[in-house]
Amino acid sequence: MSFREKLNKYYAENYIKKYGDRLSQVQGNAVSVKVEQKTILGIFHKLTVVLLVRPERSKNIVRCTYKKHRWFKPVQFISISQGNYLLVQGLKGKKGKENREQLEIMNVRNMTTKKDLIPMEGKEPKVQRVKTRFK
Repeated sequence: MSFREKLNKYYAENYIKKYGDRLSQVQGNAVSVKVEQKTILGIFHKLTVVLLVRPERSKNIVRCTYKKHRWFKPVQFISISQGNYLLVQGLKGKKGKENREQLEIMNVRNMTTKKDLIPMEGKEPKVQRVKTRFK
């Protein structure tokens, strides 16, 4: 095992130890999508996305939020429409806080359009090679 693999394993174990009980995911249809983009002085970009997701075979609705700030470059987010089938991965709020029912988005996978907010490993399309015969 190389130094880099050990370091990645160490970070992953500590992340799971710190946030393991708060990690969760929601799979269902998008009820509402609200995207707000703000620019301050043309150099500081803010993106706030609020998703309301209705899990399959359930009556309740889960509120998911995504906040991102970046200097100089605008922040990008995948296109999501109402009714799209989503898989949202994130962290639940801390107990005792006002956002304990919300989900902080870490990654969103739009199953309808097969797009990811953060591309996952091993999902690269395979290259098909065609064999030709030469005589």
